[in-house]
Amino acid sequence: MSRARGFTLAMGSVGLVSAAQLGMRWSMTRLPLPHEWLSASIDPSALGVVILAILAYALSMLCWLGALKHLPLGRAYSLLSISYALVYLLAASLPVFNEYFSLSKTLGVAFVILGVLVINSRRASAASPRNAS
Repeated sequence: MSRARGFTLAMGSVGLVSAAQLGMRWSMTRLPLPHEWLSASIDPSALGVVILAILAYALSMLCWLGALKHLPLGRAYSLLSISYALVYLLAASLPVFNEYFSLSKTLGVAFVILGVLVINSRRASAASPRNAS
């Protein structure tokens, strides 16, 4: 297994899915509710961001599939948690999202990151039959 390649693909998946989440959030605040789509005017830029977000989700899935080829599932899956932290930090940092930092959310994100670090800090044994290619 190429751990570096798997890690890179997993982080690509994290980045893409985080961008997709933020894009969807931004778009949904600018688009009418689905049952109003036929009668309301639709912001073309918000619709474009929705389409880009869907493409980002699809590319994220391709990265994820590649990551699974190179990393044990337990390690790869823990890396997905980074997207929760990334989305929270970006949404609370960027004024366009009108989100806020709170002690409890920040502490929760810190625990998530700590868990990812603990799970991924120990190198997988190459001799283990579970880690054989």
